[in-house]
Amino acid sequence: MARAVEDFLAAAGLSLKGDANLVGTPERVAEAWVNEFLDGYAQTPEAALGETFPAPANSSGELVVVTDLRFHSMCPHHLLPFTGRAHVAYVPGSRVVGFGRLSALVDCFAHRLILQEDLARQVAGSLARVLGSPATACIIEAEQSCMRLRGDRQRDAVTHAEAYEGRLRRDGALRRELWARLGARR
Repeated sequence: MARAVEDFLAAAGLSLKGDANLVGTPERVAEAWVNEFLDGYAQTPEAALGETFPAPANSSGELVVVTDLRFHSMCPHHLLPFTGRAHVAYVPGSRVVGFGRLSALVDCFAHRLILQEDLARQVAGSLARVLGSPATACIIEAEQSCMRLRGDRQRDAVTHAEAYEGRLRRDGALRRELWARLGARR
């Protein structure tokens, strides 16, 4: 990867020997991509969620909501970053996880080349599958560098993507309850 970055810089007409600021850049770029931007490929949703616990008695039907989980990711179309907040919700089935594990699940997928819409779908789908949850949701608000830095340069644009599984996909009352909670935090 470092060799490819070196070739990229040379193709752009830049000399690693002629600019002291570029010394070591290929190695730093490769390290960042491997250890920070693409490390999600080395994880599974099961590993990200970690240990699960029996759901509390009588918790079926009650929403668990964690908001404002900050993340960063890379758009697969232009290899430009997007950053934002994920709001994750689920109704316990037979198992639950610690709240911090929801952030780890978001990062498991965010640290891949992924579209925002797919990120939301992967998180919601994984929660449903791994926890056996009858209702899951992932709502993502993000700032896309693709929109802010190129093309029409919409510097203030915020993009939204939503994904629902199970009862949250079709249950209007449960989805309204989720959105009421999300609205109450603002």
